[in-house]
Amino acid sequence: MTGRKYTYFISDLHLGAIYLKNPREYETRVVEWLNLIKDDAAELYMLGDVLDYWYEYKTVVPRGFVRFFGALASLADAGVKIYWFIGNHDIWLFDYLRDEIGITVIDGYIVKEIEGKRFFLSHGDGVGKLKPTFRMMRAIFRNKTCQKLYSGIHPRWTIPFALKWSCSSRNFSEEIPVVDDPDDEALVKFAKEYGIDHPEIDYFVFGHRHVLLDYNISDHCHVIILGDWIHHFSFARFDGETMEMYRYVQEFNKIVHI
Repeated sequence: MTGRKYTYFISDLHLGAIYLKNPREYETRVVEWLNLIKDDAAELYMLGDVLDYWYEYKTVVPRGFVRFFGALASLADAGVKIYWFIGNHDIWLFDYLRDEIGITVIDGYIVKEIEGKRFFLSHGDGVGKLKPTFRMMRAIFRNKTCQKLYSGIHPRWTIPFALKWSCSSRNFSEEIPVVDDPDDEALVKFAKEYGIDHPEIDYFVFGHRHVLLDYNISDHCHVIILGDWIHHFSFARFDGETMEMYRYVQEFNKIVHI
């Protein structure tokens, strides 16, 4: 693992979303970034909503994402450990990518030590106080019987329906989301409450909200919200000592500090 000194965190790529003006261009941007980090990445954590919609069938593979999956396979073959957290869009990840590429699929959150620091990692949709309607939808989507019934419907109907449903909740032309007051951000509130009983946490890292945030909630604890690749093309990188936010600039195939 010589030369592999960084841990990378990324979320909310929403690859395949029908509101993207040029889906292939967005996929290419992500692939170029994956190729850029290939030689120095030790681990890659993808914190959910990587795909705007995905449903794994038992014997067939949905169309698309060939270049993206190929780039992930290349990283895995090079020795990079890849973790994919299920989000509220790419809920139905089962065993295909796990078995074919070697990705570790995580549903929920984990607390993990990385290079001596303690991380709480989650997409962010399932922590804190959830609206009853959203909690009910999460339960339905994760129910095994509902999943089996859904898989029996022909994809020619389910895929267009799911993509249109996703599009109704987010529009590409919307203004870039920002956090006006970090203390009012729901994920910050959750981190503060969780941290009372778990003061050992050094970093809370989330996706989901599509905002960029690096906020200190104590002398040693940060809340990181990773932004997205719709507006920000952003990610975080941990070098064993510090966690910093960056943006990928495709025109120059380089990363810049935020």
